[in-house]
Amino acid sequence: MAKSKDARIQVILECTEHKNSGKPGTSRYITTKNKKNTPERMEIKKYNPILKKMTVHKEIK
Repeated sequence: MAKSKDARIQVILECTEHKNSGKPGTSRYITTKNKKNTPERMEIKKYNPILKKMTVHKEIK
């Protein structure tokens, strides 16, 4: 039985704190997720090099 590759999609994660800080630039990461296992938007703590700390990154569309 062959597995389908269309369940895994590429998503962009953007920092939520950076928007509110008013500093120029953006902190974004690209990753993949299985849309069957996680249909809702992802939230992951990642490092923001502009703010120099760990922040929450949410999936954008």
